[in-house]
Amino acid sequence: MTAYLLRRLWQMIPTLLGVVLLVFFLFRWFGGDPAEILGGQNASAEQIQAIREQLGLNRPVWEQLLIFLKQIATFNWGHSWATNESVATLFATRMPATLTVMLPILCLEVLLAIPFALAVAAVRGSLTDRAVMVLSTVAVSISLLVYVIVGQYFFAFRLGLFPVQGWSNSTWTNLTTYAPLPVMVAVAVALAPYTRLYRSFFLDEIGHDYVRTARAKGLPERRILLRHVLRNAMIPILTNISVALPGVFVGSFLLEVFFSIPGLGRELLLAVNRSDYPVIQAFAIYLAMLTMVINLLTDLLYKWVDPRVVLK
Repeated sequence: MTAYLLRRLWQMIPTLLGVVLLVFFLFRWFGGDPAEILGGQNASAEQIQAIREQLGLNRPVWEQLLIFLKQIATFNWGHSWATNESVATLFATRMPATLTVMLPILCLEVLLAIPFALAVAAVRGSLTDRAVMVLSTVAVSISLLVYVIVGQYFFAFRLGLFPVQGWSNSTWTNLTTYAPLPVMVAVAVALAPYTRLYRSFFLDEIGHDYVRTARAKGLPERRILLRHVLRNAMIPILTNISVALPGVFVGSFLLEVFFSIPGLGRELLLAVNRSDYPVIQAFAIYLAMLTMVINLLTDLLYKWVDPRVVLK
């Protein structure tokens, strides 16, 4: 296991380097001139040149790349070009709001979708199964914006259970007052596609010979589903979760905008509108690192779920 971890960590280095080079040169070639963007339409040539010197954009490309690599190694991304706030401070102060929304979403999506899909798969072909599949198909076809509007109108405006928008400095207040509605909306959006997908995983396992053998031995259906079908289906489920995790960040960003949550998502959109490259670059690199770590943890979970898996 130790050798496998060291080998995977070593393999991450060229992957991360490729992402770094891609991000660096994409912003240099297609991002436009940040000095002109920050200076505005009325800025003179002297003012634009002064901005370039202040941001270090007049230095050779190789020197800018070395500075970028140093920032990644030290996690010191400098300051935001738009607000002059430290990028590290910006991430540290906005991350709690994002995690307050994202972690409950992750937990509820998994805890609700897996047992629900298993229950539906257990009654395959029944009226309940068909009704759930029809409702899931309809739910998948509805836009996230519709869920947000309906949720805000029904639960916030009509029933007054939650505020439409807002955030506070208290974690408990956020968890109990401001976060429930966006979390409910996100879970409602994800539950239908996950139910359909996990149901297919469970049905694939139910059709195997070992299930028929277990039934022939007289094992209770509940034990077969929980002890055998669920465990064997966890491999593709873990794969799906690992692939979807980075997307949860993006989805939570949209929720932050709709519900005025001061998290990383709203800050990223502001950075894009302002062409605030240090913030955008830092987020791109962090997301790449997170994706690689998630993939590594998923491979380790494969071994924990199924001891037959060999890590090479």
